[in-house]
Amino acid sequence: MSLTQQTSATEAPTSDELVGRARALRERLRELQPEHAKLGTYSPEIHEAFTDAGLYDILRPKKYGGLELSLEAYFRVAIEISRGDPAVGWSWELGSSHAYQFSSHFPERAQDEAFASAPFVSASRAFPQKADVTEADGGYWLTGRWDYNSGCTYSTHFMPVALITQEDGSKKPYMFILPRKDFTIIDDWGEGRTIGLHASSSNSIEIENAFVPAYNVVPFNFKDIEWGTDGTPGYQLHENPLYLGRTSSIFIAGLTQTMVGAALASMDEYERLMERGSSFPPRVPRAESPEYQLWYGKVVSLAEASQTLLLGAIHEFEERNQAWVDGGAEFTTADDVRVRGQIVQAARLAQEAIEVAFSTAGTTSAGLAGTKLGKYYLDAAMYRTHIGAQHDVLLASLGRVLLGQPLTM
Repeated sequence: MSLTQQTSATEAPTSDELVGRARALRERLRELQPEHAKLGTYSPEIHEAFTDAGLYDILRPKKYGGLELSLEAYFRVAIEISRGDPAVGWSWELGSSHAYQFSSHFPERAQDEAFASAPFVSASRAFPQKADVTEADGGYWLTGRWDYNSGCTYSTHFMPVALITQEDGSKKPYMFILPRKDFTIIDDWGEGRTIGLHASSSNSIEIENAFVPAYNVVPFNFKDIEWGTDGTPGYQLHENPLYLGRTSSIFIAGLTQTMVGAALASMDEYERLMERGSSFPPRVPRAESPEYQLWYGKVVSLAEASQTLLLGAIHEFEERNQAWVDGGAEFTTADDVRVRGQIVQAARLAQEAIEVAFSTAGTTSAGLAGTKLGKYYLDAAMYRTHIGAQHDVLLASLGRVLLGQPLTM
């Protein structure tokens, strides 16, 4: 039983308290970076700490013993975890954030069953390498393999996407949810297998002929769903605009918070290195060198600006949800993608902060194996290979949508 469930009858922790609990883990996460890289995930010690602190319960509905706090609170916690280790932050966010999607789009019966698990952790993957769906009485038989299922190590559930053939012969994507007993995590992630984000637990997952009841299968239209007058199933069930469930902004925010955390971690490390001597004449302490003063100022301003922009965009996202509940216009796909554009810019600022810190700290401080700046730089480089980090593609999609054309990305 989580700390949240134990204390729900008395006094639940505030957002600031949860951020403080995450911040208190920062130095321990930094100590464990080498161990977590080898594991390919975070340790049972850290999983237990997250559980005891109630961090998995932030987006879990109160109906099921959760905290049901804001997305802004959630991402403040995520940034703190990523500041301790960006790879752990990636893993935690992509395992815990799917409570948001699940609570928004799946029916009550599915939620009754899945939220019997405490904590609720669910990896998700939209693009199968291979998947077969066979319709059956009361549901579907599912077989397939999905790669890059970040956050899967401690998953109580898995939320894969697969195509279901329609009556007209077309195929449309649907999201499934399966309990832990119905899927297998493959040991194919960790140090030596990627250039960075070693502890993100982005393993492949296989499913072999598992039966999924029909109530655990929903159309995967989260990006461009039209709410109508009633909102999503989750909004109807929980009566909270948190569960209106648009995902374009939130998915990119989940990746971006990792880079914001890495930028702040780079800032911390760069500040520590200011105690060293400069690398070129006149050899003075870096804190007295005009060049290092400039670079340090850049790192600090870029890192902090990235955090402010990300959290500001999330705040706007939630304000738009609330405005619809209060009788205003629906928060549209175009609105969502517009907010996502701000989050993309936050990611770009974070990337620049990491680049300045890495490229000016010196070989001994950043270029040698085992340095923290080297790790953060490689984590950021690994992020840049992700489809959600192709900023020009995302910004071009924004331009198309604003010009009245369909969303493609």
